Amino acid sequence: MIRENWRLVLLAFLLVLSTVAVLVPLGGGGAAPGGNVTANETGPTQLQFGLELSGGTRIRAPVVGMTAEDVEIPGNGSAARDLETTLASRLNVSLSSVRVDTADRTVEVFADEDDGNVTRAEFATALQSAGYDVSESDIRAGVTDDTLEQMERTLDNKINTGGLSGGDASIVTPADPSEERLIVVEVPNAGRQEVLDLIGDRGQVQIVAHFPVQENGTTTYRDIALFDQDGITAVQSAQQGQGTEPPYVPITLTDEAAQNFSNAMQRFGFTQQGVSACRYSVNQSDAGYCLYTVRDGNVVYAASMGPGLAQIIRSGEFVEQRSFRTTSSNFSEAQRLQLDLQAGALPSNLDIDDGSTTFVAPALAQDFKLFSLITGFVAMLAVSGVVFLRYREPGVAAPMVLTAASEVFILLGFAAAIGLALDLSHIAGFIAVIGTGVDDLIIIADEILQEGDVRTGRVFESRFRKAFWVIGAAAATTIVALSPLAVLSLGDLQGFAIVTIVGVLIGVLVTRPAYGNILRNLVLD
Repeated sequence: MIRENWRLVLLAFLLVLSTVAVLVPLGGGGAAPGGNVTANETGPTQLQFGLELSGGTRIRAPVVGMTAEDVEIPGNGSAARDLETTLASRLNVSLSSVRVDTADRTVEVFADEDDGNVTRAEFATALQSAGYDVSESDIRAGVTDDTLEQMERTLDNKINTGGLSGGDASIVTPADPSEERLIVVEVPNAGRQEVLDLIGDRGQVQIVAHFPVQENGTTTYRDIALFDQDGITAVQSAQQGQGTEPPYVPITLTDEAAQNFSNAMQRFGFTQQGVSACRYSVNQSDAGYCLYTVRDGNVVYAASMGPGLAQIIRSGEFVEQRSFRTTSSNFSEAQRLQLDLQAGALPSNLDIDDGSTTFVAPALAQDFKLFSLITGFVAMLAVSGVVFLRYREPGVAAPMVLTAASEVFILLGFAAAIGLALDLSHIAGFIAVIGTGVDDLIIIADEILQEGDVRTGRVFESRFRKAFWVIGAAAATTIVALSPLAVLSLGDLQGFAIVTIVGVLIGVLVTRPAYGNILRNLVLD
């Protein structure tokens, strides 16, 4: 019995799995490609909803930067570093705003031409002055794929560690291949300004040594960057300082960063005359020996070298312990430092002005959710009515409607299992699946019932196989037609295509054969 009805057994098994996925909390789910997630912690199901069904902010913007391609750079690290230093000096930008990749033969400058910071002509001239044969036509707007992927990862980290749970960053490819690829940030239940405050800056944190030097009898000051996020292996929670001690973030340095910091402090005099010798709050132009906490080029706090730390550095214990404190002027700034240190620095900024921002109010999103449910119910009701009018035989029509409903439920289980955040585009895909599913079931029923009595299993199998070839060809056509939309990052169209394709596959592989088993039992009995 089970052997003959294994398709029904498979359908029942998938329905049980879907019930577990939809109703039973099994731990945190991740975001599926193309959708952000907001946990449905208070609802009866484990379904998760995207921006349009939960409310929140979507920011869609290109990345600030220009890229010179096919630059013949010698394949050694020193040549790349020298070129980065030269370009930063000639273009008057920070060293972190220049990136050279010898493997891909690309040079990037993260400065916006529209802001007047660096133009393509200036970029080309700087490369030519450094000895590289690059013209202005060799430079394009936008950044490399590696930089985009780093932006995506870092933005995800910022969102997840910044208290905006359920957010997601993704890379979107425009339909026009000549246009720049974009970064899309979606954060449910968050306002526009809240999201911009979190991701609007690069969040680059450095510890900089500021100290006096004597040159020709004149005292001048130097600023030497000691380490940044790359020199940190662990970040702890921000702490309130005790007494007059400022708030700080405890961090642990890498072996290399700890050794470099220790050597620099002794070489520049911080562990001798520089102990407790920072006067930044009194006289910024003659600040003495200070350790600056610098965020995105701005001094967050200027700290003195404490006697205890100086002693640990002189004794060599600092290199073994590698513990350090980044200080700030207030606790909220310390928390922001913690976030930036944990998430890492963005390689560049998002060009918000050239992008778009969408905000969906939570109340409106709830209306969308309700109307989507009503629309799906009406669609199922309409299909059921047409089927019953067509056959006027409950034994044929009822299993058809129930099979179509089970297909939708399995699709919901799939969405819950992978953490797919449902949006209006996915709801449209569900409705399309209902229509195509019932259409295929009608083809099966007509092929089997409209050609005379079915007296043997062999006759049934022959007619069912003929019908299945028809619906299989239709399914293949649908999948091929929607595949480009599913592969390309075309926003809502991608979500619609993915849901429809998965629904068609579930139908062809599971529900259509299962309905064939049901119809076989009804007809032969």
